[in-house]
Amino acid sequence: MTAAALLDLVDLDAVPERGLAFLLVLTALLLAVAALVVVIIELAVRLVGSRHPWSVSLLRHTRLALRLLLAAVAVQIAVALAAPVTRFSEALDRVLTIAVIGLFAWVLVEVVEHAFEGAMARYPVGAEATRGARRAHTQLTFLQRLATVTIIVVAVSAALLTFPQMQALGASLLASAGLASIIAGLAAQSTLSNVFAGVQLAFSDAIRVDDIVIVEGEWGRIEEITLTYVVVRIWDDRRLVVPSTHFTTTPFENWTRTGSELLGSVELDLDWRVSPAAMRERLDAVLDGTPLWDRRVSVLQVADAVGGHVRVRILVSAADAGSLFDLRNYVREQLVEWVRLESPGAMPRTRVQVEDVGHGSEEPASDQQRAEGSGSARRQLFSGTPEAQQRAAQMMAPSADPTAPSRAEPETPRPGA
Repeated sequence: MTAAALLDLVDLDAVPERGLAFLLVLTALLLAVAALVVVIIELAVRLVGSRHPWSVSLLRHTRLALRLLLAAVAVQIAVALAAPVTRFSEALDRVLTIAVIGLFAWVLVEVVEHAFEGAMARYPVGAEATRGARRAHTQLTFLQRLATVTIIVVAVSAALLTFPQMQALGASLLASAGLASIIAGLAAQSTLSNVFAGVQLAFSDAIRVDDIVIVEGEWGRIEEITLTYVVVRIWDDRRLVVPSTHFTTTPFENWTRTGSELLGSVELDLDWRVSPAAMRERLDAVLDGTPLWDRRVSVLQVADAVGGHVRVRILVSAADAGSLFDLRNYVREQLVEWVRLESPGAMPRTRVQVEDVGHGSEEPASDQQRAEGSGSARRQLFSGTPEAQQRAAQMMAPSADPTAPSRAEPETPRPGA
């Protein structure tokens, strides 16, 4: 109830002449009444607190705002009843009216916040949160922000309407509402599009608080969804602030859209001497010894065998993205250690074949090298049977040996000798 309404209930003729002393006395009296009201409210809450615990929590949230509101109302009534009519008193009355409106909006915001906190407490979020809990938490958070903004906008509008000039401006704006809406829509097009995108995200179930997403190449978790933007907590504790329209116009990855369970792969390039069967046994032992594996999928396959290496692909599963990341690293570490200690032959190798090919630029062979080469040629071309050895002796006789020195030709007799 405002001060104007209370004045209607008071017989102004019975009120003493306005003055400073009477104003101070009346203000003190009304503040005492406000304090008494606060005490009565707190006692009543304590009495019913055992049966309704939410009332105690609500009083704790609104205690300061409620006390200030009652005090402002008491002072405003005292000023309206006892203050002399001057410009100062009129300005003070307007200030107190705006203060009452603001404090009343504060109380409403605290009540709304307490109500939504109690509702969200039924749907805890985290690694074990279900899809329905994340959806409810997202929608309740959005509705809480929307209700808070609505209360603040209404309170500011009511405060502005206390000025006569703003009342005339409001009437003129209502007369030209069509033009004003068009201008406002064009001026705040991007802001309104983000607001509508935020509403769509909150109720379309595209993303929820605590979802695992990949946005702009970054892996992170949805931390907050506001009216105009979404905050993504990156794996290294950075925060990526993304406009709401990004999630409605650009493709992105949501790893927990229908559930938190995920599959991940580990690939190793090994030598052809690796034993997939022995490696599979080691994988089973590694997975049985870690709580990160959810016992759904465990597969080891040779995915490729070209280019001098064997590619082993391992597929494992985990309950959530964080556990999967740790599980993949753990499996990779254990299998690398197994290859190094128990199967060193499977370590990747690069093989190179080197051939010695003769060239014309080499130095001429010596007599000993030629003799060894001739013996080698005989062994290679004429050996194995007596007939072959006989042919070798005939073919390699001194007269047939091209390397033997030639005999001197007979001297031609001279005429007249």
